[in-house]
Parts: sequence; structure tokens; C-alpha cells
Amino acid sequence: MSNHGNTIVRRLAFWGIPLSFGVMGLKLLAWWFTGSVALLSDALESTVNVVAAFIAFFVIRYAQKPADEDHPYGHHKAEYLSAVVEGVLIVVAALMIVQEAIPHLWTPRLPEAPALGLGINMLAAAINAAWAYLLIRAGKKYRSPALTADGHHINSDVVTSVGVLIGLVLALVTGYAILDPALAILVSLNILFQGWKVISHSIDGLMDKAVELDEEKVIKEAISANAAGSLGVHYLRTRRAGAVTFVAFDIVVPSTMSVSEAHDICDRLEDAIKTAHPGARVVIHVEPESEKAHGVRVKVKET
Repeated sequence: MSNHGNTIVRRLAFWGIPLSFGVMGLKLLAWWFTGSVALLSDALESTVNVVAAFIAFFVIRYAQKPADEDHPYGHHKAEYLSAVVEGVLIVVAALMIVQEAIPHLWTPRLPEAPALGLGINMLAAAINAAWAYLLIRAGKKYRSPALTADGHHINSDVVTSVGVLIGLVLALVTGYAILDPALAILVSLNILFQGWKVISHSIDGLMDKAVELDEEKVIKEAISANAAGSLGVHYLRTRRAGAVTFVAFDIVVPSTMSVSEAHDICDRLEDAIKTAHPGARVVIHVEPESEKAHGVRVKVKET
């Protein structure tokens, strides 16, 4: 990631802290006016958002530290740790909602001052929706797992708010107060699912999962078009670590080729891959033509 991209990611992570406090305040105000258990559940999830915003900010700053003697490959994977924690917090928020809502199934009551409470909560949901969209978009553009996870977390908060609003409106229209806690529980199930998705995606990153098929295709095309002079490319491996993609493969060259000529081919391949896939870090192992091909092969285009 460029310095410009790093700066944008850090700024977004920082502004997420005061914004999460503001949204939490609005939701607590909505609950205070109405006494609705669903609105209280929504506010409880926002307290988790505040904690998650702090974690994301400090972890992103750490992940952007340059490589050092103890971490020669950089600190990028720290973002996955943040994303895992954020996924766990999403699950915790869902369980908090269930815990708060279940007792009210037996003693439901209609909220007070519903119009004011719903209006305040709608404002909070609109702010969250815009912020989640911005975070997810920036997280994908600058390949920041922590920022993307934070965006998905806030997006689950939006889903909660929408579900709560629907439940309250139905409760007020029909007079069935039980719809208030019932909708809170149903929404929590969706939040659990969102939390699991965030956790599983982050664990894939920690376990060095290969890049997506469309990304691998771009890398293969760059190798195929720029490996002229070699006899073949095999044992292609890829892995994602935050904003960085590591690419490694073996290249077979004629036994009579000089080290300088083989080095030129490697430089050409490295430049082509970095152009096609910004943020790539490439390691190429040169082998003599007697080496038997193995692993993932890439067909070299004839010149």
C-alpha cells in the first residue's frame, strides 16, 4: 500500500472512534425516551462498536509499521488479529441482545414516545450506513482487513437498527408488544451470522490462504506474458497478509544461460506482477532445465 493509502486508512480508523461514541449516544437517548428493549439492545451493540473502533485504530497503526529485524515480512497480519477480535465482539453483541430480550418475552410492553425514539434511532442508523459503506469501500480498495471488518461490523449494526425499527412499528400498529423483544432476538441471529463471516475470513488470512481465483488469474497472466527466455514456470504459491500479497514460484532456464540473463528475466517478471497486482511482493527461485516441474504450473507464452 502507498503512503497515501496508509494515511487514508489511519484517518478513517481514527474518525471511527468519535463517530461510534456519537452513534452510541443517539441510541441510548432513543432508548431513554421510549424504554424499548429492542432500542436498548441496539444501543448495547453500539457499545461494542466503540471498543472495536479503538482496537481497529491501534492495530492499523501497528500493522503499518515497516519491517524490522524481528518481523522481516512486516506487521501486516496484525490487521487479521483485529478483525478476529471484531468478529468475536459482533458475536458478543448478539448474545447481549438475546440476554436482554428474552426476559421481556414474558413481560412485553409498548414503548413510550415512540415517534421521537424511532426518529433518533433512524438518524443513528443513517449515519452508520454511510460510514459502513465508506469503510468497506476503502478497506477493499486499500486491502485493509481491519477496516473492512469494522465496516461489516457497523453494517450489522445497521441491520439491527432496521430490524428494531420494523419491530417497533409493527408492535405499535398491531398492539402486540411481544413483537419488540421477538424482533430483537431475530435480528441477533443475523448478527451472529455476520460475526462468523468476519471471523472465518480473518482466520483464512492468518492461515495463509491463497488469493482469490480472479487475483491468481491476473498474476498468472503477468507471468505468462513476461517469462520469455525461460523454459517454464511452476510451483506457484500465493498468500495474502493484510495489504500485501506474497507471490513465489520457480522458473526453469537453460543450463547455458548466464546468471545475469536469468536475473533480467526475474526483474521483468517482478515488475510485471507488481504492475498487474499492486502490493505484491515476489520471490523467484531459478532452476536449471534438468529440474522436474511440480506444483502449480504457468504456461509461458511464446515470443
